[in-house]
Amino acid sequence: QVQLVESGGGLVQPGGSLRLSCSASGIIYSINTMGWYRQAPGDGRELVSTISRDGSTNYADSVMGRFTNSKDNAKNTVYLQMSSLNPEDTAYYYCYVRGRSYGPVDDFWGQGTQVTVTS
Repeated sequence: QVQLVESGGGLVQPGGSLRLSCSASGIIYSINTMGWYRQAPGDGRELVSTISRDGSTNYADSVMGRFTNSKDNAKNTVYLQMSSLNPEDTAYYYCYVRGRSYGPVDDFWGQGTQVTVTS
């Protein structure tokens, strides 16, 4: 199966920046989409950004213009560059992949990484 390993989370002051990384490994036949979701305590998991196989991106309105989603196909890695962070961005961030391992198209999730924005 596909395994996703995330890194880059941490504590940052308002207005600061962080870059999250997520690397996919394992038995990978194909990847259609990679991206990021986030979840704060008491809230549901919400979409942050996705990037498709052709490189097209999609962003939540709340992060558009501040976050940049990119990928390195050779490394099977997706990045989320976050700037102008504010306390509302505090959440547990999850990397995900929509693709194929042994069977049909499925969704795979990383372990998550905490992002905390506070003064």
